[in-house]
Amino acid sequence: MEFLTFSPENHCFSELLDGSDGDEEEILVCGEDLELNPFDGLPYSSRYYRLMKEREELPIWKEKCTFMESLLHNQIVIVSGDAKTGKSSQVPQWCAEHCLAVRPRRAVVCTQLLRQAALGLALRVADQMDVNLGHEVGYSVPFESCCTAETILRYCTDEMLQREMMSTPLLNHYGVIVLDDVHERTVATDALLGLLKDVLRARAELRLVILTAPHMSSTLQDFCGSTLQDFCGSTPVIRVQSRHRAEVVYSCSIHRDPFLSALRLLFEIHHTKEKGDIVIFLACEQEIATAYQMIRQEQSNLNPDLGELIPIPLYPTKQDLTPKPTQDKQKCCKKYRRKVLLTTSFGESLIWTKNVTFVIDVGVERRKVYNPRIRADSVLTQPISQSQAEMHKQILGMSPSGKIFCLYPEEFTYKEMKPQVPAKVQESNLTSMVLFLKRMDIAGFAHCDFISSPAPESLMQALEDLDYLAALDNDGNLSEFGIIMSEFPLDPQLSKALLASCEFECVDEMLTIAAMVTAPSCFLHAPPGTEEIALTCWRRFSHPAGDHFTLINVFNAFKAATANPTDPDFSNEKWCRDYFLSCSALSMAEMIRAELVEIMKRIELPISEPDFGSEENLLSIKKALLSGYFMHMARDVDGSGNYLMLTHKQVAQLHPFSSYYNTRRIPEWVLFHEFSISEGNSIRVISEISPHLFAELVPQYYFSNLPPSESKDILQEVINHLAPVSATKEEQKTDNNSKENEEFPQTPTEQRCVIQ
Repeated sequence: MEFLTFSPENHCFSELLDGSDGDEEEILVCGEDLELNPFDGLPYSSRYYRLMKEREELPIWKEKCTFMESLLHNQIVIVSGDAKTGKSSQVPQWCAEHCLAVRPRRAVVCTQLLRQAALGLALRVADQMDVNLGHEVGYSVPFESCCTAETILRYCTDEMLQREMMSTPLLNHYGVIVLDDVHERTVATDALLGLLKDVLRARAELRLVILTAPHMSSTLQDFCGSTLQDFCGSTPVIRVQSRHRAEVVYSCSIHRDPFLSALRLLFEIHHTKEKGDIVIFLACEQEIATAYQMIRQEQSNLNPDLGELIPIPLYPTKQDLTPKPTQDKQKCCKKYRRKVLLTTSFGESLIWTKNVTFVIDVGVERRKVYNPRIRADSVLTQPISQSQAEMHKQILGMSPSGKIFCLYPEEFTYKEMKPQVPAKVQESNLTSMVLFLKRMDIAGFAHCDFISSPAPESLMQALEDLDYLAALDNDGNLSEFGIIMSEFPLDPQLSKALLASCEFECVDEMLTIAAMVTAPSCFLHAPPGTEEIALTCWRRFSHPAGDHFTLINVFNAFKAATANPTDPDFSNEKWCRDYFLSCSALSMAEMIRAELVEIMKRIELPISEPDFGSEENLLSIKKALLSGYFMHMARDVDGSGNYLMLTHKQVAQLHPFSSYYNTRRIPEWVLFHEFSISEGNSIRVISEISPHLFAELVPQYYFSNLPPSESKDILQEVINHLAPVSATKEEQKTDNNSKENEEFPQTPTEQRCVIQ
């Protein structure tokens, strides 16, 4: 089986996804007077008119006049439309036209849930508007921006708009804000929706457009009108329906293995020779990768006369792991090509191809649900919601002969499926959100009105964790340290570790660690039969101190190989392929690290020189990690790799990608980056930590709140042993300081900056 390689390019499948064969004739526009594009002042190209004909065929187009009139007279407009009706691409363009007609001229921003969706939409919309990407139309996603001060339409992720609100709370640069896919109920979108109600009160000229699925329209209309009716009046709702209804085929019974059933059905459809691309909604991203490999492997056994199956994995969260197509374009164009889009229910916004005729829906999903008591995600396999099932059918709204195969009985929809997707604020870790809201509180936004109340236990846990991290003061407000933490687009614990590295003079190394754990995993799942080869390759980077240090070795080796290639035919992709590493993940880590360096410089934090490898440096890195991740400690209770969490009684094993996995040396005490409750409970990215170091750095009020356990008793003995020594050192330090002050009195103006 061919090994899966990854490309750092975000749009390597754009040609495949646009549904075009590349042989359409351009439409020439003749006439004495050329129509000028109002956005850049240049004449429209012939391509603009061809794309305009396609745009006018979209179901949303007939609502343009109604929308423009509603936008002119209302602060909030809700567009409730079926999937694939053109909402995400056309409505923001109309908003840009609205902003051209008003003074002062302001920009339009449209939020997306996924990085890939923002990139793809910006590319498509720039093409439709006949302007340059990065000028009139741009995008802003985590760790990457392609826009200027003159950009009039910008696509961004909802987290990026949150970060912009921290520096510009009223978002004065924008005349229209478009929130897309509000029905997905992400934490960031719900928080934005609540805060924007206050922004609308302060800015009467601002317009908010909400794009959602039909099942959420009445809820959003009530939510927007509950506190804004005095300012905005009733909120108009514009309904957009698909042009066609798909034929639905239900199974007679529940499938024991929906995944394999979906793949069998895929090959059955392909053998019928019926034309059309296929979308398969799978339960999780792991199944996407497995299906991709199985389809690629099976291709050699297919009848060539049937045409070629081209699997295209669309990962909603692993946002840069897009496989690079290896087939020859010349060869492929001579025969029929059927694209097979593999995604999950959360990846519906990534599907843009126009030629989908078949949809296969497994009817289940694996959702991460956060448990605040153990500070970990549980992975639950459960039926999708009724609203998700309906949206899967709407994928075929542009196809007159579309057919969806539901791998579950029709009664399963009403008996087992919930009506709607649960709000993420009720099942997610809220620490980052609370840090953001505390930052907004400083700007005068003391209250955020949520559609659904966040889980109380998760809110309490988030406040408790921020208090442990010294992000809050005694009054519960954001401390100066917390303000600095909020500047970084990182998990609060990782932000704290990075800031602590300034004190321990290991900033260069912590920047690398922060980038590597934020980017997707750099280790690829080895194809069957190559596992031992992959392990041998990875051992080259292994560091005895643990996985955090191994990640530094991997990153440094990647940078060194790129900077000083020894082979004239060298390429980043080939080097990564040889070592079973993800080139896109390492390239993303480079981008993340560069942005973190820029933030450090902007807020004038010191960046120490690299000193990786010395004993003093290794100890400093461990101290910095402990400053942020003291809540992520575990102890091997039986010497065989069964780690008991310090904060609760859950037991976990080492992740297979750990450098300690399958080795004789298993450390007793470890610090881990992530713990997830799944089929095989595992802790990821771990490093050995001595109990003495933990006892030295752990906040005492956190340690005193830990539940009773054998591990806590051991640590208490260590703390008791260290206490007399610390007291003696403190007395000696006090005496020395007294003598120094007598000889060299300090001036009252002398100040020291200490990160605690």
